[in-house]
Amino acid sequence: MSPPREPSPTAADNGTPPATPRRSIPIWAFLPVLLFAALATLFYVRLYAGDPSQLPSALIGQPVPAFTLPPVDGLTAGGEPVPGLAAADLSGGVTVVNVWASWCGPCRAEHPLLMDLAADDRFRLVGLNYKDSPANATRFLNALGNPFSAVGADQSGRVGIDWGVYGVPETFVVGADGTIAYKHVGPLDPDSLANRLMPAIDAALAAARPAS
Repeated sequence: MSPPREPSPTAADNGTPPATPRRSIPIWAFLPVLLFAALATLFYVRLYAGDPSQLPSALIGQPVPAFTLPPVDGLTAGGEPVPGLAAADLSGGVTVVNVWASWCGPCRAEHPLLMDLAADDRFRLVGLNYKDSPANATRFLNALGNPFSAVGADQSGRVGIDWGVYGVPETFVVGADGTIAYKHVGPLDPDSLANRLMPAIDAALAAARPAS
């Protein structure tokens, strides 16, 4: 008769600690990661897909935000200082407000179109100089021409935030009643000028005419 077999040594017998059973991770632990991924995807699509000039603005149809901006120090036209800009200036007639900066390459590209717009006396063209230095802003307009009848210096960017500015350049059409009628995000080009901005300006001018 063969001798009985000795039992195999267990983990506890040979000094090795017993394996800890793996715990499953609950699915709710992944929710923050999934939520972040969904928001990042939405942001990417809104920012890079489609036409950025069509980004919505909650201010369309609303009165312009209350603001008062000083003039750009040292900026003159015809030997006279170019005035600053305030909300009170944006009523009584149709106004086009262009948000620009000297450090903005697309602003330089669209500038000739603004010079053409300034020749149309049916409305007023004004500028909001965004996070810029007075010296650089003045140098920019002196070199390229000043299409603006007034320029407000928004050096802190606070007014731009109130206007919902995504970046520069941006262009707004303000109706004669002081409400924002249209917003164009990004630089103007001949197509967007002819097919978007000018129709918005014409609509604002038509709305300002007294009923016959």
